[in-house]
Amino acid sequence: MGGSCFGEGMTAHTVEYIRYRIPEQQSAEFLAAYTRAAAQLTASPHCVDYELARCEEDFEHYVLRITWTSTADHLEGFRKSELFPDFLAEIRPYISSIEEMRHYKPTAVRGTGASVPTLYAWAGGAEAFARLTSVFYDMVLKDDVLAPLFAGLDPAHAEHVALWLGEVFGGPPAYSETQGGHGHMVAKHMGRGITEPQRRRWVNLIQDAADEAGLPTDAEFRSAFLAYVEWGTRLAVYFSGPDAAVPAEQPVPRWNWGAAPPYRG
Repeated sequence: MGGSCFGEGMTAHTVEYIRYRIPEQQSAEFLAAYTRAAAQLTASPHCVDYELARCEEDFEHYVLRITWTSTADHLEGFRKSELFPDFLAEIRPYISSIEEMRHYKPTAVRGTGASVPTLYAWAGGAEAFARLTSVFYDMVLKDDVLAPLFAGLDPAHAEHVALWLGEVFGGPPAYSETQGGHGHMVAKHMGRGITEPQRRRWVNLIQDAADEAGLPTDAEFRSAFLAYVEWGTRLAVYFSGPDAAVPAEQPVPRWNWGAAPPYRG
């Protein structure tokens, strides 16, 4: 809020890949067994998500992808939990068909294709976020709840917040390249003592500003937009408080349609 909504960044989880070669005549039983076994993955606090895929070119090949909160959580948590025996009982007949079973860490080489537009592109790009923050900070400086928090506002503040929001919603890394990224954003909130009424007014005003600035009004965009605003402002309140610990440097969060960065306990 003091420098825009704050984002904490994303955690690098462990991805386990298990490659199977299952004879065609066993495929139905194999899929049924994993459908039952999946209930144990769903119930595990160490499992982030999972997906079993079948090769289109050779129906005998399958790849199971399981994202774990960490390798240790998989090996010491899930495998030693009360869930594992039932999971193992279902898949045991197919263990001899495993061709690979390894853990992988994601690298920095990642991204999304253009089949689905980013929230940044859908909103209208840099011009849309510049309009949004211009309208928003005009409102803020006239608001009796928020104006004291933004006393002595830097004339370039709205522009910087537009760069931040643009990057968060899938645009170019302009904020990181010009302002210093995540650590710079955290520093803007430290010691400001943001109150819950101020946070709530911030949330309400930026939604009003989005209307006035002509951002898309479809339910999908606005729900993702509001979800980020709620998520970011609640973190901003924490980092503005007396007990806040400065986190390790992390990348600017990247927000997408209906998806928040992974939960961090």
